[in-house]
Amino acid sequence: MRQAGEETGVPLSNQEIVKLVSERKPACAKIGVFDLDGIFRGKYLAADKLRSALKKGFSFCDVVLGWDSNDQLYDNISFTGWHTAYPDAEARLLPDTLRMLPFEGGIPLILGEFTGRAEAVCPRGMLRRVLDRAAGQGWKVKAACEFEFFVFDETPQSARDKGYRNLRPITPGNFGYSMLRSSVHSEFYQELWSTCQDMRIELEGLHTETGPGVIEAAIQVDDALEAADKAALFKTILKILCERRGWMATFMAKWSRDVPGQSGHLHSSLLDAGSGESVFFDRGDKLHMSERMRWYVGGQQALMPELLAMVAPTVNSYTRMIPGFWAPTSATWGYENRTCALRVIGGSASSQRVEYRIAAADINPYLALAAAIGSGLWGIEQRIEPDPGIEGNAYEQESPERALPSTLWEAAQRLRASEAARDLFGSEFVDHYAATREWEEREARKAVTDWQLARYFEII
Repeated sequence: MRQAGEETGVPLSNQEIVKLVSERKPACAKIGVFDLDGIFRGKYLAADKLRSALKKGFSFCDVVLGWDSNDQLYDNISFTGWHTAYPDAEARLLPDTLRMLPFEGGIPLILGEFTGRAEAVCPRGMLRRVLDRAAGQGWKVKAACEFEFFVFDETPQSARDKGYRNLRPITPGNFGYSMLRSSVHSEFYQELWSTCQDMRIELEGLHTETGPGVIEAAIQVDDALEAADKAALFKTILKILCERRGWMATFMAKWSRDVPGQSGHLHSSLLDAGSGESVFFDRGDKLHMSERMRWYVGGQQALMPELLAMVAPTVNSYTRMIPGFWAPTSATWGYENRTCALRVIGGSASSQRVEYRIAAADINPYLALAAAIGSGLWGIEQRIEPDPGIEGNAYEQESPERALPSTLWEAAQRLRASEAARDLFGSEFVDHYAATREWEEREARKAVTDWQLARYFEII
C-alpha cells in the first residue's frame, strides 16, 4: 500500500487519499494536531468528511490551545476562554504528512495545523514561519532530534495506584550501551525500529543509556519541519507501543532525584538552498566554523536565557539543570564539549552542525526547534559573535552574564520581555505562550510535596 513519500517519492493526491480511506474497513482515517505542550490531539474522521476537510479545511475546537496538559482551562489568556465560548478554530490537513499506523491495521494518519487567527499560536505554524525566515535568506535548515526516555513495567492505572512511587523499570541497574539488555528485550527494540521505519520516522540509533530502564533514540536528520513532525510523532508512538505491552514510558525531564535527567538534544545546520552546500563549514578555519556559523552560535548563546521557556517548558524541566548530571546550567558553547549548552560538532561539510544540549525530553519539538533555529538566524542577522568556546568542564567556568533562568516563572518573564522573541515569533504567540507557562508554575505552587511534608510536618 503506497503512502506519501514511498516508491515514487510523490505524495498521494487528495483524491487518492480519499479513495484509500474509502476502500478500508472501517472507512475512516485519523487526523490530529499538536498542542502547546506537544500533546497529540485528534480523532477518527469518516471518508466523506475527510474529502471535505482535504478540500476546504476543517474545524477543531480551540480549547486545545486554551488548556494545559491535564485538560485544565487557562484562566489568564485572551486568545480563548469562557469569554469567547471556546469556538472552533480553522485548521488545514497536510496531505504530505500521510502515514499508516501499523498497530491499527494500516489506518491512515494525517497531521493538521491551525490557520486563521489560531495560526499565530499554532506550534507547527510558528516553526514554519521561522523556517520561512531562513528561506528568505536562501538557506535550507536541516535538523534532527534525539530523545532519552525511561520505560517502566507499569500501566497508567498501576502508576496511579502507586501514586507514582516505587515504580518498577523494565530493567534494573545502569547498563549503558548494553548489548545484554537490548538483546533480552530485542522484540521491543525491533518493534519500535520497524514501526518507526514504516511511519517514516527513520531512526539512526537506538541503545540503552545509563540508568534503570532508560533508552536513547536518535532520529535521522531531515528538513527541519519534517524533523519536528517526526520527533513529535515519535514521542506519541513510543508511548503507544509501550502501553500496548503493559509498559509505560516517560519523557519527563527528570523523574527521580537519584538518576540523571532525560535529554532531548536538537541538532541543526544550514545549507545553501541553491547549491546544497553547507553554510556552516569553512575548511580554512581551525574548527571549520564559517563566519555565519559563529554568528549562529552567537545568537543561540545570546538568546538562550530569553527563550528558555520554549525549550524548558515544565516546572520539572528545571530540576534537571544542576551541575554534574549531563545537563548544562548556563549559556555556554564549546567544540565537541558535552558539558556546554551548545556543542559545535565538526569534521566535514556534511557533519558540521550545532547540538542544542540544553533541551530535555519534555520539549514540544516544534517550539524547541523554533527557539534553537530562530535564535541562530537572529544571530546571523545581527552578526552576534559568541564568547570564546569553553574548553574542559563548563560547570567550573560559568559566567553570571550567561546565567539561565532557574524557574519556569522566571523563564516566562524573560520571554515576555524579549524583543527578539517578539520579532521572531510574533507578540501574540509570546504573550499567549508566556501566560501558559505562568499558569503551569501557579499550578505547581498548589502542590504539597513529599519533600515538604518530610521537612516541615513535625519540626516546624
